[in-house]
Amino acid sequence: DKDPAIHGFTRIQPPVASPNSRLRIFPGQAARGMGIPVRAGIRLVLPLRAALFCVAFPAYLGNERPARLFSGRKSHAVEPSPDAITLNKKERCWTLEIGKFPPHLLQELLSRQRVPDPSVLVGPKIGEDAAVVELGDRLLVAKSDPVTFATEDIGWYAVQVNANDVACTGGVSRWFLATLLVPESFTENEAEAVYDQVLSACNSQDITLIGGHSEVTYGLDRPIVMGTMLGEVVRNQLVTTGGAVEGDSIVMTGGIAIEGTAVLARENREELIAAGVSSGTVDVARNFLYKPGISVVKAARTACSVADIHSLHDPTEGGLVTGLREIALASGMGLAVEHSSIPVLSECEEICEVLGIDPLGLLASGCLLITLSATQVPTLLRALEEAGIFACEVGQVIAPEEGLIMVGYEGEVQLPEFSRDELARYISEKCNTQGV
Repeated sequence: DKDPAIHGFTRIQPPVASPNSRLRIFPGQAARGMGIPVRAGIRLVLPLRAALFCVAFPAYLGNERPARLFSGRKSHAVEPSPDAITLNKKERCWTLEIGKFPPHLLQELLSRQRVPDPSVLVGPKIGEDAAVVELGDRLLVAKSDPVTFATEDIGWYAVQVNANDVACTGGVSRWFLATLLVPESFTENEAEAVYDQVLSACNSQDITLIGGHSEVTYGLDRPIVMGTMLGEVVRNQLVTTGGAVEGDSIVMTGGIAIEGTAVLARENREELIAAGVSSGTVDVARNFLYKPGISVVKAARTACSVADIHSLHDPTEGGLVTGLREIALASGMGLAVEHSSIPVLSECEEICEVLGIDPLGLLASGCLLITLSATQVPTLLRALEEAGIFACEVGQVIAPEEGLIMVGYEGEVQLPEFSRDELARYISEKCNTQGV
């Protein structure tokens, strides 16, 4: 689908009118054009897909890579279990799976925390990925995040993922601390390489490395970097995950799943090629960390500079739908998301198909979720396009009693829920199969 007039850009072409046609623009945009409520647009426009089409928003992914709409596959999403939270301690003495703590456990642990210090403006809460502390006329933003799934470029990686979460508060990253734990087989050359990666990533964003820790640690089979990023944000520019309000449009940037696809390609090259994925596709996917990249700092700054942003969130472990669920939980709201508006990178689609992975639950760094008034969406999309950032509208914030909804051709269903990230599930199942 190359358009030679766009100097190598790839566009998603308007679909031919047919029962399988997909409207590339979220029905909320059509609803605004018709002067009707956005939620009504969801229910009105979807049945008309067989007769409607629209020009796709340009897919500027690294200025040349395409995004492709999710085509569907067997999902590993789990049925939400409201009873899980009420299980007593004896019933929950099972071994935790690889990945983040399950939401019900994390919620219980965080409920024990009290924050008596009034200077803590944003404390521990599901969905809020950075703490915010009042320090005079400016606010200190503090974020901590490890790199555990990847083994290549982990120093560079650690800076990016921590800077992303600071940017999602509307802030600017200033200072970084890194703790490097390495296996007994680690060499001095490898240590130097990780250190240089950290310095290079910090220098590229005017961040100062101010400390940390390093050691050879018993029992590790790979290096692990734990990063802590400190930044600043002006009080009246603070944005939180929990700021979404009813009626907000949901805009996403970057497509999915950039980070997860890159890790899969880097860690499973031979397996993917043996399964029929071309070496060219694997090489492109390996480079996703850099192109289109996992940083959302530019996208966040652009959004905050042109619109009144209510919520910013960087979906990471657990994928896009987990990020959406975290916005809803932090904001006390419901969500309606249009399935076919979610852009999936073609390399991600192919690799996930081969490995039996659902892109909706795969590590999604490089994607930014934004909620704002529906009237400001056109301004935001234009600004992001001018900045060379792909973006599209995928859903709407709705009343909490309406729940978490995914809208498809067959109507409304509950938004999928993943008990753990699809990459963690894949790694665990692969290890079990190999007897590791």
